[in-house]
Amino acid sequence: MASQSITTTLTLPSKICSKAQFGFSSKPLFFKVVSAFQTKSCVAIRAMGSSASSSSHNSDSSSQDAGKMDYSSTSDAEWKKKLSGEQYYVTRQKGTERAFTGEYWNTKTPGTYHCICCDTPLYESSTKFDSGTGWPSYYEPIGNNVKSKLDLSIIFMPRQEVLCATCGAHLGHVFDDGPPPTGKRHCINSASLKLKPK
Repeated sequence: MASQSITTTLTLPSKICSKAQFGFSSKPLFFKVVSAFQTKSCVAIRAMGSSASSSSHNSDSSSQDAGKMDYSSTSDAEWKKKLSGEQYYVTRQKGTERAFTGEYWNTKTPGTYHCICCDTPLYESSTKFDSGTGWPSYYEPIGNNVKSKLDLSIIFMPRQEVLCATCGAHLGHVFDDGPPPTGKRHCINSASLKLKPK
């Protein structure tokens, strides 16, 4: 496969610009830092073009069947009280459970998977498939209950993070190697889910 590239342009308040190109053997994703703010080193990033996985659900859309409670003011102390240590680590600190250790990685029980934090229905068991990765994988979320955003936490490896659209809980990541009909693989941490059997 031919090497693709990612180009970054930094625009800093002092009018200093720098460009860097890095080679990758993956689908192209172009992003550009479009503005910087003088609040220490805070920088805004906007995706320019996209890989197929960046076409995500609109985070401004209302969540289908989601609770009406506003979770934006829920404190860390409240989340720590409500969740187990691993659930808090995964959902509120963007952690990842080890492969093949989560409660639902191999579950075949029919039902609906809800957010462990706010009980929003996220995935139907009918969309679950065996990806061989050791994490529960789904090819489609329920309505607009899951949103995604660009995750640059691993240098030189941009990914699409998936979150609960209601409370912002980190669920996992979405990739473009899933089965039909969507071609997506929502790779989700069991610790972020609660299965309600049918």
